[in-house]
Amino acid sequence: MNDPQSPDIEPPPDSDLLSQLDPDLLPKHLAVIMDGNGRWAELRGLPRIAGHQEGIKSVRELISLSLELGINILTIYAFSQENWNRPAQEITALMGLLEHYLSTERSSLVEKGVRFQTIGRVTALPASALQWVRTTERETAHLDKLILNVALSYGGRAELVDAAKDLARAVQGGRLSIDQIDERVMQQALYTHDLPDPDLLIRTSGETRISNFLLWQLAYTELYFTPTLWPDFRRRETLVALIEYQRRERRFGRVFSSVSS
Repeated sequence: MNDPQSPDIEPPPDSDLLSQLDPDLLPKHLAVIMDGNGRWAELRGLPRIAGHQEGIKSVRELISLSLELGINILTIYAFSQENWNRPAQEITALMGLLEHYLSTERSSLVEKGVRFQTIGRVTALPASALQWVRTTERETAHLDKLILNVALSYGGRAELVDAAKDLARAVQGGRLSIDQIDERVMQQALYTHDLPDPDLLIRTSGETRISNFLLWQLAYTELYFTPTLWPDFRRRETLVALIEYQRRERRFGRVFSSVSS
């Protein structure tokens, strides 16, 4: 019999979505293009940096949900090579925001067991920001609950150029022959050589392109596009994307019969 003095325990607000998830069908590697921060701010009459600040809350929620669900790798597109063409004032603000995030969130990442690592031409970052990046990478290198893989000063074409140069140097130095170069060797030359390819890519803000992100790695990745701006893309929106992902049949070029015998 229920105790009339005890308050009713309400289920979590997203329990309806959580119940639809199959733990065995969740992506192991989730990639995200976090788009729409500037538009979110402009719609509210705020400076663009306010959208990026609000977007950090979405990053926190995504990290927490990934840990809860057992997603192993989270790759986020934080700053592209093309972003260096933005106004100097905005770039300075973004680098300051990166430093602030790492200085305030580093202890939380360690506590949660999150390994922070980066891909891209990271040495292009200002010295102070680069120092925070390297320090956070070192202090979390031993952690294994979740890999937070952050693309900074990243471009997919630049990654392929850098990989081609590395392979050319190996051939020139006699460490590799041209005939040895295959997809496996190419993959090992990429920034993501120690990671499996993403299972699911989410892009927010209504754009339906991959914008020079993980050009090699996304060959067989499921793509999910949503009109939701990144600062509004929180836990519930992520669960909806994961449910949609689980409805898809991943064939990797193979053919499966839809006719039962």
